[in-house]
Amino acid sequence: MSEEKPTIVVKPNGSLRVTGAQLIGADGEVITDKEGFSLCRCGASKDKPFCDGSHREAGFEDAGTHSPVS
Repeated sequence: MSEEKPTIVVKPNGSLRVTGAQLIGADGEVITDKEGFSLCRCGASKDKPFCDGSHREAGFEDAGTHSPVS
C-alpha cells in the first residue's frame, strides 16, 4: 500500500475509482489492498462490490450532480 492520499473519483455513468486506500469488510478483514480498484454504483455487477463493466450494458446513467468534497 502506498502512502498516497486516498482518492475517490466518480466516473461519469460508471464506477467509483478508488486509489490509495484499502477496502475493509464489516468483519475487519481486508477485501483488497490493490493500488486502485473500481466500485460498482449501478447495482448490475456480478462481482460486487467491484465494478465489472456491467453499467454499460445496463445503460446506467448518473444524475450528474456530484460536488467536490473538501
